[in-house]
Amino acid sequence: MPPTARSLPQLLTEARRWFEDALTTAMQETGATPVSPTQVQLFAVLDEPGTTVSELARRMGVTRQTAHQAVHTLITAGLLEHSPTPGRQRLIRRTPDGERAHQQAEFILQQLESELAARIGRPAVDALRAALEAPWGGPPAVGAGDGRG
Repeated sequence: MPPTARSLPQLLTEARRWFEDALTTAMQETGATPVSPTQVQLFAVLDEPGTTVSELARRMGVTRQTAHQAVHTLITAGLLEHSPTPGRQRLIRRTPDGERAHQQAEFILQQLESELAARIGRPAVDALRAALEAPWGGPPAVGAGDGRG
């Protein structure tokens, strides 16, 4: 790989940022409660009937503390609520305002995907989606080696 080429993880991060920035801007323009990328990700992995903070953290790939902070902020904003269940666990779920914001975000993301298809072509977007949805398996154990092949 030439020294100036960006790595695939860098490219994926930039692509994610493109969607996050556009979604955040569009949501703000509609007067929706501003949310961070972590909070957007939390909404994306939240089950309809509710999800525990521990499970949200696992799905997001963050610490339980990070997930809890995001949940707390969204509860304060009126977008999430917690409901006790038998035992000690509490399920986190969307409030009616949170559900409206989630539906609005999903609509905006569909529009962004259409815009991306207009820019780079529907076949490229479909190929990207297929590659990302393909089962990759667990992370491989690859040695660092000396980098010379």
